[in-house]
Amino acid sequence: MIPEDNRFESDPVDALPDDPGLPAGWMAETPDGDDAATVERLTELLRDHERAGRGWPGSGEDEVRVEVSERGVAMRENLVVRDPDGRIQAWGSVHDRAEGRMLFVHIVGREVDERVADRCSEVLFDWAEAQARAVGAARGLPEQQIDTGSFADDERQHGWLADAGFERVRTWWQMSRSVEAAEAELVPDPARWERKGVVFRLVERQGGPDSDGMPDEGDLRAVHDVLEGAFTDHFNSTEETFDEFIHRLREDPGHRWDHWWLAEIVDGEGGEPEPAGALVGTVSESGTGPDGSYVAYLGVLESARGRGVATGLLRTIIADAASRGRDRVGLEVDADSPTGADGLYTAMGWGTKYVTESWHKDVTVT
Repeated sequence: MIPEDNRFESDPVDALPDDPGLPAGWMAETPDGDDAATVERLTELLRDHERAGRGWPGSGEDEVRVEVSERGVAMRENLVVRDPDGRIQAWGSVHDRAEGRMLFVHIVGREVDERVADRCSEVLFDWAEAQARAVGAARGLPEQQIDTGSFADDERQHGWLADAGFERVRTWWQMSRSVEAAEAELVPDPARWERKGVVFRLVERQGGPDSDGMPDEGDLRAVHDVLEGAFTDHFNSTEETFDEFIHRLREDPGHRWDHWWLAEIVDGEGGEPEPAGALVGTVSESGTGPDGSYVAYLGVLESARGRGVATGLLRTIIADAASRGRDRVGLEVDADSPTGADGLYTAMGWGTKYVTESWHKDVTVT
């Protein structure tokens, strides 16, 4: 399920001025995502960026490959800036996330001279705006949003974003909850259980629940439809096609089909189950200790709120994590969410581990 062809401008020569203004000997180019040394260096830059912004690194080479590999660039494009020795010192990545919304990764090495770092940053922004115009034109839009992020304590990044015309628009709490082994009994069976007319179950698999077969497409479409419906009125919600949704989530290094749950309401004996909620989880690999689970998406249709659907889905992923020997479940919550979701998470034991921000810029498409 790969979406349409890449809509970006693949040649940096066509996306940057003839002279981008880099110091003598510095150059901007498209990286080779299949080159091991390139992936290793980009991972080093990303981890340094995380360490400076929140105090510790968390990403690995798998996350970088999502951005730069041949599979990843179906909906992405990348640019690196090399110093005179050929060492990558800055990296930009754009992702055609959904109609009208382009994600942008902006990383500049922490050891680069301040003036040179400023120029590298400007080149990445210039390139990203050119890519926004390209993808916006390909989609037939008058305006294209660039959506990028920053750690709340990364003042260097904040300065660059503000100077480039970006506006800080949202704050996100990155929350975590410890998991105890005994919580495997939190629900009767994470694969399927029922409470007060709501059935919580894994998406069905071809060949049965214990098989490695592909999920039932009807169930996947139900998950997509629920999440689209649940987030219609949420901040910066943009419609994402089913193919875009599935392709993007399968790219996640922590993707597992047996971490997708549906909640269905069954009213009355013999009634048809109606999808009311969905949770898409992933694996958070630590590399040095127990893995964790992560709530990538949790949505409940407005018509089903107040029936314990969100609570049931959260209890399900906690019990599933405990049964797998994991020690934590993470999630992200909108600090300004009108639904009061943070209250539910706090009541169920989640606490804020660090804070991130969304910064946006709208680019006119010519």
